[in-house]
Amino acid sequence: MRKEIIRQELNKNGSLNEPFFFMISYDLSRYEIYKLNELPNDIKFELSKNSNFKSLEKIALSKFPIDYSAYKKAFTSIQNHIKEGNSYLLNLTFKTKIDTSLSLDEIYKKAQALFKLKYKDEFVCFSPEKFIEIKKDKIYTYPMKGTIDAKVPNAQAKILRDTKEMAEHTMVVDLLRNDLSIVSSNVRVDKFRYCDKINAGEKELLQISSKISGELKKDWHKNIGDILTSLLPAGSITGTPKKKTVQILDEIENYKRDYYTGIAGIYDGTSLYSFVLIRFIEKIEDIYYYKSGGGITCDSNINLEYEELQDKIYIPS
Repeated sequence: MRKEIIRQELNKNGSLNEPFFFMISYDLSRYEIYKLNELPNDIKFELSKNSNFKSLEKIALSKFPIDYSAYKKAFTSIQNHIKEGNSYLLNLTFKTKIDTSLSLDEIYKKAQALFKLKYKDEFVCFSPEKFIEIKKDKIYTYPMKGTIDAKVPNAQAKILRDTKEMAEHTMVVDLLRNDLSIVSSNVRVDKFRYCDKINAGEKELLQISSKISGELKKDWHKNIGDILTSLLPAGSITGTPKKKTVQILDEIENYKRDYYTGIAGIYDGTSLYSFVLIRFIEKIEDIYYYKSGGGITCDSNINLEYEELQDKIYIPS
């Protein structure tokens, strides 16, 4: 089983206490693990500690989103599953054909984000969302749920008091807290629903996140594979309950996520940093597709969700 192979490979590399890079697809069917000093030239990545990027230029991007009627069909199916009690929150995603004059290499160079990754000539990712960090025997995760246009009057207050956004975020925090409890002890929510401003091409968006932590045993380095495979796929890009929600999404989404909504990161010999692979452009037979989506609950408004799907299609420059 591929999951078991990934678990063993990560554990082996962590036991060596040597820095390495890892990348795992959404369904754990594909992965890459390399010692940092042996990383191939066709895999590039950057980690940044700065989240306050200023836009230097606008990158032109034409979008050809899924037809509204097709989106409505998927949305309605999701709502039916919610009414039947099969799930409470589902992160519905689609791929959107886009046109840009830039190559994947040029997008990688121009994009500004906490985490950037270019994988061969297949895709480029510029993610604002951390998955887990492990530092000084503590594990942290930062679920990101809730987006609003920063130009909306009183945007921050509006999204923080929105009942649908509150319910969606609370469910993700509860799911991630339970996930961390599988691999750590003394799990707690350190910070609940804080707001970051993100440059989104022609718009600035406010994004809501929370911070959750747990305590690990001192030999966690030897168990990196156990930790990561126990937490995947990421709760923030699936829903709750996770197992059933993943099954529903597999039925409704009309494409293969592949590395989109998977994770990537590095272990530097002391600490581990990883990110969710969102804000994602994939090249398929010389056509570019942008994969994006959002969380759906019983209170979701189809028009707002359809708009959010498109708002998330941008290159942060």
